[in-house]
Amino acid sequence: MRRKWWIFVLILSLAINAAVFATAGFNYYRSSSPAPYALSHKSPTDHQHLYQTLGLSTSQLEGVDSLAEAFHARLERIADKMREKRGLLVDLLRQENIDAEKVEALRKGLADIQDEIQREVITHIEEIKKILNREQQERFFNLLRISMESEGNHWLPEKGE
Repeated sequence: MRRKWWIFVLILSLAINAAVFATAGFNYYRSSSPAPYALSHKSPTDHQHLYQTLGLSTSQLEGVDSLAEAFHARLERIADKMREKRGLLVDLLRQENIDAEKVEALRKGLADIQDEIQREVITHIEEIKKILNREQQERFFNLLRISMESEGNHWLPEKGE
């Protein structure tokens, strides 16, 4: 019984981690991919594109687009590894006699992939920062903070709970 409890806790933890990173990745991707519409005067809360909000010059936009293209290609390769390991995990958990050591090894592998994703995101943010001037950096990090606080932590308890 105790073994099944730990497996349940591991699966729940894995599901929560996967959901958080998928949500964060989607929101980051949505805010960093080029928008198909022209510049507007909408605010960021009206889904105005991040680059438009920052007021990037043509050369900055070209640099950021190049970085974004390479970043998304790297993330897709990492996502392929994540999908493969998730499939293996489901196959293991489907078995009649679950091998806890193999499940734990896969869980650690998934955690390593999530760490790799975080490193890629941080590196990408550092690269973008180098392209921005001080004012743009300030806006960028304010928007990043707002995005992380409002969209990425809905599963965390509110302060004071």
